[in-house]
Amino acid sequence: MALEIKGMTRSFTFKKGNEMLVLADPMPDETPEAVMNYYSNMYPELTTATVHGPVIENDTAVYEFKTTIGTKG
Repeated sequence: MALEIKGMTRSFTFKKGNEMLVLADPMPDETPEAVMNYYSNMYPELTTATVHGPVIENDTAVYEFKTTIGTKG
């Protein structure tokens, strides 16, 4: 029996208000930080966010961008 090697796809999430947004991976060869920088043009709150993860869900590496805007403590 031969082994099958499958590449893992990535997705990115972040909480905007009360909604959790799922963002596609526009640059699979770049770091998660570079992807966050790319999306910060559309979502300015990502300029102060940090990358957490990945968590593996159904052959997908899911990274979360966590913002610090609007949090206390």
